[in-house]
Amino acid sequence: MGLTLAQSKDIITHALAEQKKQGFKPMAVVVLGDGGAIKASESQDGTSQIRPKVAHGKAFGAYSVGMGSRALFERAKAEPFFIQALNSLCDGALVPVPGGVLIRSKDGDLLGAVGITGDISDNDEACCVAGIEAVGLVAETGG
Repeated sequence: MGLTLAQSKDIITHALAEQKKQGFKPMAVVVLGDGGAIKASESQDGTSQIRPKVAHGKAFGAYSVGMGSRALFERAKAEPFFIQALNSLCDGALVPVPGGVLIRSKDGDLLGAVGITGDISDNDEACCVAGIEAVGLVAETGG
């Protein structure tokens, strides 16, 4: 079975609990499931209008390429033309910076991805990982 709506909502709840605990800036969170479809999305009060799209771009890039967005970020530094080409193929929806984390089952099956934005990318990523691990799944950052 794939990622459920209940798991997706729980990931968001735990990710935003980590945001609050750490005192990070307001965040937008997008959880993608099978085929990259949006399972759940939430934006805290105080996030800017573009944040949900950025969060989606982080998750979408990770899911579409099959690696956490931290790996995409490193690849962008080493091979910027490759990432530019990928972004073009994704109609500009790929955001190759940390904060897009793959969701895997304990058996390693790809279930989806989480994208978070609002604070610095490392903090966004930390909230993704906290949310995924809190529901008993495996986070893959690409780092």
